Amino acid sequence: MSDSNTSHFMSNPSTFVLLGIPGLEVVHVWISIPFCSMYLIALFGNVIILLIVKREPSLHEPMYYFLCMLAVADLVLSTSIVPKMLSIFWFNSREISFSACLTQMYFIHCVQSMESGIFVAMALDRYVAICHPLRHSSILTNSMVIRIALAVVLRSCMLVLPHPFLASHWPYCRTDLIPHTYCEHMAVVNLACANMHISSYYGLFVVFSLLGGDIFFISISYVQILRAVFRLPTKDARLKTFGTCGSHLCAIMTFYIPMIFSALMHRFGRNIGLHFHILMANVNVLVPPMLNPIIYGVRTKHIRDRLLRFFTETGANIFPVSEK
Repeated sequence: MSDSNTSHFMSNPSTFVLLGIPGLEVVHVWISIPFCSMYLIALFGNVIILLIVKREPSLHEPMYYFLCMLAVADLVLSTSIVPKMLSIFWFNSREISFSACLTQMYFIHCVQSMESGIFVAMALDRYVAICHPLRHSSILTNSMVIRIALAVVLRSCMLVLPHPFLASHWPYCRTDLIPHTYCEHMAVVNLACANMHISSYYGLFVVFSLLGGDIFFISISYVQILRAVFRLPTKDARLKTFGTCGSHLCAIMTFYIPMIFSALMHRFGRNIGLHFHILMANVNVLVPPMLNPIIYGVRTKHIRDRLLRFFTETGANIFPVSEK
């Protein structure tokens, strides 16, 4: 190993070196294929969702505003990770500046926290729509939606801000090699040669306060939704009403289950290879942005109908039928 990687260098190194997936270097190009495909699907799907909601006045409702927020968050999250990851896999471009690394760390964790808050907002929308349908438009007004959106964004920005702030103040004198495809918080601070308990404990605080609190509020919302649904007189009415929550529930499971599994694996899977941890970390941040537009496009009737109309109109414009 070179002296630059082992000797004491400045408190803040000028660059870090992302190793990609250690142990699987020979198949980096092959691994890049599914990751690149997921990224392209996420880009295409989320942009289409944004275009459809923008073009259709009938979709200018709180549920679809929150869906647009989720689509933007998915685009930012995947774009924060995949381009640099692919440059590692394809061009062996592994260096990343210290400031860029901290910026990437901030955006990744901030956007993930925002997505969790957006799911809470969506659960609130479904609760009001099912439990108080006559008051839905008066409760979730445009100004209320804007306030909820600002609260979600500000909460995430403020709570995640200490991550890069603390990381920038640790002395890094062990190595500049990060065994990961992106600047994940603990992967970076573990390189510091100081007591990082503050960063570690604060990271746990963020996880429990954000994810734990959000899951709790989502659960409370759905308990109330289920109580309202079971009061309906017929089975068809119950299925139809609860069906409006189907896409939201699928998106919630897609987001939280990989995250919880990854956290448990870090805590109890010490005998699992490092490459598997890194693969799961990438799946955790790439699969939800890819699946969310698919879930809402397939399970939400209004989105599905507009999607079919969008492609029909696009195809007609590209391939016009000539009149004889």
